[in-house]
Amino acid sequence: MSRVRALLDRVPTGLREFLLYGLSSALALGLDWGLLVGLTAAGLNYLVAAAIGFCSGMIVTYGLSVAVVFRERRLTSRWQELAGFVGVGLAGLALTQVLLALWVEVFGMTPGLAKIPTAGLVFLFNFTVRRALLFRAAGSLAP
Repeated sequence: MSRVRALLDRVPTGLREFLLYGLSSALALGLDWGLLVGLTAAGLNYLVAAAIGFCSGMIVTYGLSVAVVFRERRLTSRWQELAGFVGVGLAGLALTQVLLALWVEVFGMTPGLAKIPTAGLVFLFNFTVRRALLFRAAGSLAP
């Protein structure tokens, strides 16, 4: 593990955070997508299932973000940080709902398939906003 940490320490901060956030998001997406597919197969509306999956994935992403991904913190209060993380997540959830409805209702995709482009776009949104607002040293302009 120390070799991995040493290798990651040589990668520019923005790229390292993007890669680690991507890995943590992939784990969260596995849970999110599994719940979406499983709950819709059980008869739950796909938008409700998507919200349950998304929120479950958000818990995973937050835990990994504060434990592994981001070293710098803009806020000293963990409660404020959590509130900001959830706030950005709720905006991401709204974007998810709109995109899923578009792919499913307009283009006729299945919810599981529609999650693929949706997850990519929401990942970029969440990473960019969370890093800018929550996980960069206060006053830092570095990328």
